[in-house]
Amino acid sequence: MLKGRTSPASNSRSYDLHPIPSSGCRADETDPDGQIPVSRTSSDIQACQCRQSPSEPLPSGRAHPSSGGAMAGPAPYDDIPRPDAAHAEGDVPLSYSLNGRSASPSCIDVIEGSTPSVPPRSPPPPRKAPRPPRKAPPLPPRQPPPSPRQPPPPPRKVPPPPRQPPPAPPRQPPPPPPRRPPSLRQPPAVPPRRPASPRQPPAVPRRRPPPPPSPPPPSTINTGREHEDGQVQVPRRTTGIPSAIEEPSSSHSFFHGAHNFQMKDVHFNTNTTIVNGLDNEQWRFNGLPKHPDMSGVQAEYLPDSRKPDVEESLKWISSSNDLVLCIHGPAGVGKTTLIRHLSKVLRSAGRLGASVFLGAFPPDTSGPETIIKTLAHELGNIHPRAIPKIVEAMNQCHGTSLEIQLEAYILKPLQSFDYPHPFVIIVDGIDEWREHPPFIKALARLNSQSAVLKFILTSRWDLLTSRLPGTETISMCSYLLRLVSHGVAKAYFDHQFISIDWESGRRPGVREVDRLAELSDGLLVWGATVCSLLSHKFSDFAPHEILSEILADKQKVGSAEQLARLYHNAINRLFPTLEDQRRLRNYLGATFVLQEALPVDEFCWLVQMPSRLAARIQSTLSAVQTRLPPAGSEKMVHPASTLFHKSFLDYVQATPAGNTFTISAFDSHAAVGLACLNQIPSLPPLPPTQSSSSSLRGLQCYVVKFWPLHVSHGTHRSHDEWVKAPHCSVLNTIHIDAQQRWATQFLNMLLPEAEREVMEELDTTAILTTVGNRLRRDGGEHWVLEVACLEVAVRVGHGQHWAWRNLGWCYDSMGRRNGSPKMYEEAVLAYRCALELLAASDPERPRVLSDLGSSLVLLFECNGDVNVLNDSISHLRDALALLPVPHPDRVLSLICLGGALQTLFQRTGDLNVLNEGITHLRDVVALLPESHPERFGSLNNLGNALYTLFMRNRDIKTLEEGILHHRDALALRPAPHPDRSSSLANLGSTLRALFDHGGDVSALNEAILHLRAATALQPVPHPRRPSSLISLGIALQSLHGCNGSLDTLKESILHLRDALALLPGAQPDRPIALRYMGSALHALYESNGDLDALHEGISHQRDVLTLCPVSDSVRPESLDHLAISLLSHHKRNGDIETLDEAIKLRRELLDLRPPGHRSRASCVKKFVAALEIRFALTEDKADHDEFQALQRELDGYKQN
Repeated sequence: MLKGRTSPASNSRSYDLHPIPSSGCRADETDPDGQIPVSRTSSDIQACQCRQSPSEPLPSGRAHPSSGGAMAGPAPYDDIPRPDAAHAEGDVPLSYSLNGRSASPSCIDVIEGSTPSVPPRSPPPPRKAPRPPRKAPPLPPRQPPPSPRQPPPPPRKVPPPPRQPPPAPPRQPPPPPPRRPPSLRQPPAVPPRRPASPRQPPAVPRRRPPPPPSPPPPSTINTGREHEDGQVQVPRRTTGIPSAIEEPSSSHSFFHGAHNFQMKDVHFNTNTTIVNGLDNEQWRFNGLPKHPDMSGVQAEYLPDSRKPDVEESLKWISSSNDLVLCIHGPAGVGKTTLIRHLSKVLRSAGRLGASVFLGAFPPDTSGPETIIKTLAHELGNIHPRAIPKIVEAMNQCHGTSLEIQLEAYILKPLQSFDYPHPFVIIVDGIDEWREHPPFIKALARLNSQSAVLKFILTSRWDLLTSRLPGTETISMCSYLLRLVSHGVAKAYFDHQFISIDWESGRRPGVREVDRLAELSDGLLVWGATVCSLLSHKFSDFAPHEILSEILADKQKVGSAEQLARLYHNAINRLFPTLEDQRRLRNYLGATFVLQEALPVDEFCWLVQMPSRLAARIQSTLSAVQTRLPPAGSEKMVHPASTLFHKSFLDYVQATPAGNTFTISAFDSHAAVGLACLNQIPSLPPLPPTQSSSSSLRGLQCYVVKFWPLHVSHGTHRSHDEWVKAPHCSVLNTIHIDAQQRWATQFLNMLLPEAEREVMEELDTTAILTTVGNRLRRDGGEHWVLEVACLEVAVRVGHGQHWAWRNLGWCYDSMGRRNGSPKMYEEAVLAYRCALELLAASDPERPRVLSDLGSSLVLLFECNGDVNVLNDSISHLRDALALLPVPHPDRVLSLICLGGALQTLFQRTGDLNVLNEGITHLRDVVALLPESHPERFGSLNNLGNALYTLFMRNRDIKTLEEGILHHRDALALRPAPHPDRSSSLANLGSTLRALFDHGGDVSALNEAILHLRAATALQPVPHPRRPSSLISLGIALQSLHGCNGSLDTLKESILHLRDALALLPGAQPDRPIALRYMGSALHALYESNGDLDALHEGISHQRDVLTLCPVSDSVRPESLDHLAISLLSHHKRNGDIETLDEAIKLRRELLDLRPPGHRSRASCVKKFVAALEIRFALTEDKADHDEFQALQRELDGYKQN
């Protein structure tokens, strides 16, 4: 069943799945005694309880210095103590079909063979007309990034990053966080270049690569994209409803599928290609990553075998407000089979947005951005109306965060349909993808969009209860997919046995089938493997003999060993000798790390294996395959992850006792990497021009593209280990000209539209670093290969500090994009290595110190380790000490350190730390001219810091100075600047604090004016909208206290309701919205006697206590508010239970206010009053004695 928590909005019980019609594709921080009572009503708890949470706020302010990114500021409720942690109607018929399966692989013979010969080079294809060479557009100036998320208070500042970072969700709700300043230096240096003339001495100045450019304007972007063989790929015209759309043709023929085609229909020019009206928009769309061919999947869905699971899934789609449904269960339970059937049902109803199976993607080169773009390509194929928005995303999302890419590539195309029911995005095998954590974390941004789209993820474990970072912020349900019943298992075997070639009279009877169903224990992958073994003709054994051996097993698959015993016996039968198993290890190991499919002969040349032997191993292994290769590719060797079930891959990589064929991915990468290196010297010369046809063929393309990846995954960073590896000696023997030739061919292959770069570097480290930096400028599209080149560079040039800095920069950049702490850990290691290589007087040292400090702060944001933050501040202080006045980098160093100190204050509350940070920020503002791009961020950060200080010292001059800086910052962001809304919200929050302090109604009215303007500029799903709504609601409550207007109070409640709708689940800002909602509802009850409002307010206040632990600083005020509301309820109804609950809360509050606390007297007075009320009703002597004792304590306070 579905589990989790859900909001009251989830009470809909309409489970119809509607198909698309065929016609369309279509105030003030006071003590408990001074607060207004609050209340709420209980929300219904459904049978399907699901956790919901709002979009994860993205920290703002992580913009490049020239970008002028949005700043953060105090939120309107910073005065509250914060938590420490920090869808033609009609039902869709479920139709099913069965596809027969046959398999007749041959058995393996142990053969002896010699080493393979070099495969003959195939004749080159006909030469295509070259494209006119295109020069790369000039790098545009840095553009401001999209306005980052600015969550509510307390103010928070983060030290500078080395470059523009994408937003990353914070752990607790700060106010619009301060803008993250830049690091002290530009991107890391590129190694020395070849001298301009042989007569001149070698030039050693290092050139630094420019940072990744902002996306060029549409007029400068190449709007055409070629197919991989250089020919234009023209999509088929499609008609009818989306479910009838087929996958794009993979043919390389330009006119494939064309009917009545005439050459006059094609028009060419240098900028666009139009075929029958299909312009470059469709052409560019075809350049997105495509889903691997899944036509070979063997799994079949038996009719009604999973009917309850299908119905439960459709019910969730129709009724739940959650964003994500996680279908989880053990490996082999049938998740993929179910999800493929569910995809067909949704497609037939027009409700499928897109679907991907992550197990079909290459193991090492499929990052989150690739999967998002693949989903976009699938979405465009199913719904062609989405293509314009998808192409628009291609223009705008160059190098942006995952959250922004999900919105642009998936959400906005679906929103453009204006469809009344959500579309479903299916991601199967999320746990089989090593890059799944950042992808899952980024989904939180879409929490409020479940009316537009929903996600169904499948996994072996329950994501809802996992400790995966970020899952707690996602609105999610989980559903356990249980093992199939004994009857379903029997029906499966009966169906599969029809296609097996049994000897006469040897087909299994009812008893044997029943025994097999019992042994399977409901795990269908076990049954699928058994049927594959029985249909596979190997050795001299007939199917019934194999079946007899399997039936002799006394152990159920559901025991501790699960599928391991079946795989062990199958491999021992298929590969009986140790030599067979050694060959199997070599073959399987290579396919485990293979990144792309290769012809058998080229694969054999790569791994030095006779082709006949490889073909026989491949045929024999088909007995344990759960997926067949795509049609027409049977003579190819495919990556193992695309053919075998995950349980088999896990088994052969495990190291249980007696497993003599365990595969080591490290050793396999090492072997393939070494073979690739040996091919580098034999690469053909470069073509005369970039537009000329590439001279690389087959295996050479694989070698050029993937040798750095294999070498980096198959060797150690340690210099002592590297020099012992054969890769080191082989690389040293490759002539520099061959290395330069490889680098040019590598870049031409990955960046075919870029202008050819002449590789002039004189050593391997410089070449690899230059290649890596060039890939970085492409926006991270090829990050895996970029980091592979830089990893090899630090092995070869272990003593070059700039190589380590480039590697650190690479990891840090990816960490900023996907929020992975692993990336920051790797960046810190690389920066530390660079620092060790720099002398104390080296001018590069302060810049490396700054980079290291920035990465440490980001790592702290991920793991919350204050020691990491202290280490960061230490390095940033060291950097500042090396930059005396008037060093040009001193201003940026001050910004970095000031931001880190603000972050530390938010963790420790040390006023000395806050004052030091303010001192540095004041120095920055004094040094920066009006036109400096960092002035806005510095003013904002200083205003936030002063607001925070005011909340501690209540010095009105401090607050007034903060307001002055926020006014100056707002003046630097005129409309329509994307950061204006955040600046308006910051100023509005500080002005409300001014009213709270002195009762200046004009300041309150101005605050409401600015907050209304901010919310108008923040439509859903703007990440800062919930914060601004809460701020506006609080300010309106304050205004109601002044004018008593019921309309003002109702407007406040309206804004707080909207905020709560955007903050489901355990989102950090939810307790604050609940608290003020309860207060507003209690005020409404006091105004008009609406008992329903009082009930709802009490419910909201109870939820606040549920979300706030005992140690939370906001708990005392919440206890007091709820007690006041309960006493109001008792006064209205006279029920003793409500009074008892109020006294219990007063007692807990008194325990939190020990003698000596400034609020102790107020708490004692309220507690005594409640006890007196109960004593008057019950005449309980215990109550009398207790309030008498407390009364004496009160008398003592009066005397003092």
